[in-house]
Amino acid sequence: MATSVRRTTLTLPTAPVGPDNPLPALRPLDEVHRVDDRVRATLPSDMARQVAHAPLRSVLPVRLRDGYGRDRAPATLDAIVLENDRLRATVLPGLGGRVHSLIHKATGDSADTELLYRNPVLQPADFALNGAWFSGGIEWNIGATGHTTLSCAPLHAARVPAPDAADGGAMVRLWEWERLRDLPFQVDLWLPADSAFLYVGVRIRNPHHLPAPVYWWSNIAVPEDEHTRVLAPADDAWHFGYARSLSRVPVPEWDGADRTYPLRGAYPADYFYEVPDGARRWIASLDAGGSGLVQTSTDLLRGRKLFVWGAGPGGRRWQQWLTEPGTGGYAEIQAGLARTQLEHIPLEAGEEFAWLEAYGPLTADPAAVHGTDWATARRETETRLEAALPRAAVDAAYAAWRRYADAEPAEQLATGSGWGALEAERGGFQLPGTPFDPGTLGEEQEPWRRLLRTGALPDWEPGPSQADPGASLVAPVWRDLLEAAPSTAGAEYHLGVAQWHAGDRAQAERSWERSLRCAETPWALRCLAVADTASGHPARAADRLLRAVQLLLASGTVPPPEADPVLEADPVLEAAGAGQGPGVGAGTGQGAEAAGAPTAVSLAAPPVAAAADPVALEAAEAALGREAIVALLAADRADDARAVLDALRPAIRARGRFRLLRAQVLLAQGDAFAARAVFDEGFEVCDLREGDEALSDTWYAIVERLVTGTDEPLTEEARARARTEHPLPGRYEFRMRPT
Repeated sequence: MATSVRRTTLTLPTAPVGPDNPLPALRPLDEVHRVDDRVRATLPSDMARQVAHAPLRSVLPVRLRDGYGRDRAPATLDAIVLENDRLRATVLPGLGGRVHSLIHKATGDSADTELLYRNPVLQPADFALNGAWFSGGIEWNIGATGHTTLSCAPLHAARVPAPDAADGGAMVRLWEWERLRDLPFQVDLWLPADSAFLYVGVRIRNPHHLPAPVYWWSNIAVPEDEHTRVLAPADDAWHFGYARSLSRVPVPEWDGADRTYPLRGAYPADYFYEVPDGARRWIASLDAGGSGLVQTSTDLLRGRKLFVWGAGPGGRRWQQWLTEPGTGGYAEIQAGLARTQLEHIPLEAGEEFAWLEAYGPLTADPAAVHGTDWATARRETETRLEAALPRAAVDAAYAAWRRYADAEPAEQLATGSGWGALEAERGGFQLPGTPFDPGTLGEEQEPWRRLLRTGALPDWEPGPSQADPGASLVAPVWRDLLEAAPSTAGAEYHLGVAQWHAGDRAQAERSWERSLRCAETPWALRCLAVADTASGHPARAADRLLRAVQLLLASGTVPPPEADPVLEADPVLEAAGAGQGPGVGAGTGQGAEAAGAPTAVSLAAPPVAAAADPVALEAAEAALGREAIVALLAADRADDARAVLDALRPAIRARGRFRLLRAQVLLAQGDAFAARAVFDEGFEVCDLREGDEALSDTWYAIVERLVTGTDEPLTEEARARARTEHPLPGRYEFRMRPT
């Protein structure tokens, strides 16, 4: 059959991504894939230079996505299917262009074979640089070390002519404006007639006048069992463990085990293969019968990687967390521009990176694949790859694709964000093949478009700004425009965010102070609290966040019928704050919601949305409330933290993240029994971050206090006894490194 491209829908049990966090991501990135200067000094000079090249200060201007839960219901997702006689690929343009499925179609009496790990649910988890991410399929990671901020975002998609267009061939083009580095990119997928390989042409362009740092890793989830073996053309690899170490190790045997079998290690780990110069670039995951998926590319995409969850309890728990019970496990095989994912590569002004990848089925002799001779296993796999898809054929396909990389879209299949259209208008960029239509500009971009055209940023409107200050832009050109704009509360706030991102903290604080003089808002107060924390003033940060929460709750509250018509302030927070010291306005801390004992502070009625969007208001309340509680605990004001927690709406207090905070507050108040009761009751922290050990740390802090008592010092003997008598329950075991 001729290759077809069609739109369709896919229904999956889905936990909605939810609203974005309205607070700008001012804090340093907590990405786990980083090493310190001591480790960097041991690396080869070119690797060390690229590891140190242009690390992110934060994910600005992108917003955090932490509004998801774990309640799943069937949802209809837009999909695009490419199909020929040999393969069927299903792409989700609304979710980062993820290749959800790649099926090798049956011949004769055989059955269709899914080559990828296809997750039967869509469950967001906190793995992307900006939060929400989901496992499975093939993802296109661009921007900076980690899973792309576009993991759960829509991309533009269109049908375009393919290199075999004369025979009716068509490609699916995905494209977007990557906002961390301000770079447009495209991913072209096509299936040549009768080909058993999906071709993927990728291009990243730098339309600016200065070099830009580039990161790219294609991430392929593959099924995993005890017989799965991953092969690549390398005798060494760079091992990265979640203790943040990077060291060169032999392949396949290291530390007493063959690490090319994903389940032969206890902990999650990365293995970045040292592929020799001149060697063909490929990686394969093959099962007990020697069959599976192979990925290969032109030489520019030099890196290859295996990620394993390991066979230990933490890795297994994460696998269960990301899908539904009864689903098999997976490993990840990956391909990138650098040797490791800790590196970024400079792309010169006006230049581009472009390459071709190919994905398809491979079958090799299982005796050779799983034999003890690594060289024989590699040679057998590469020989079968060369027979199925010669290296010269990949190079020829790349050359053919390059002639079509600028082809204009023939039919729009999906629409991405309006940020690319805004940047194209600002820079006057001409980007053949990847049009950013002004028709995609929306509410988020409109204030910035007006700034661009009039020199003034519209000031905040009373209703919407109560729940969301709006997205910030931080690139130098936008910062320059903000500096020249008339001073308003909104303009000074956004200017401060841009200055902070640029590293000019003193000017950022001045801008936020000017914003407050224009109008007192939770947003400027919160930014100043972040600055206070960074400069070593936790008490002042706590005061500012307390006031920010008070303002937010007041702005979204409708007084009960018997109350005065105007709500001046929340009485709980008036009691907790008011510039007074710790303990003001809070109870004794004996008991908890879980234990049924109220605090000594009378609570205000739960806030009810008024003029502001209720969904946005709840997102803002959760974000500010969380930061305020953490800041108050850091300032040794546990009673005030309790008062803030109790003032939040019940739906927020019921979230797992806030149940964890409840336990931490109770422990800080000296009530370890009530804190333990919160854990015993059970909760799930939906936005638990990859590598975060807050659950286990809090659990052990509680049980250590239970063993020693309130006033007794904690000894190593008591610590060991607590761990023996009170082991961490399996539901809270997410640790990714040896303990």
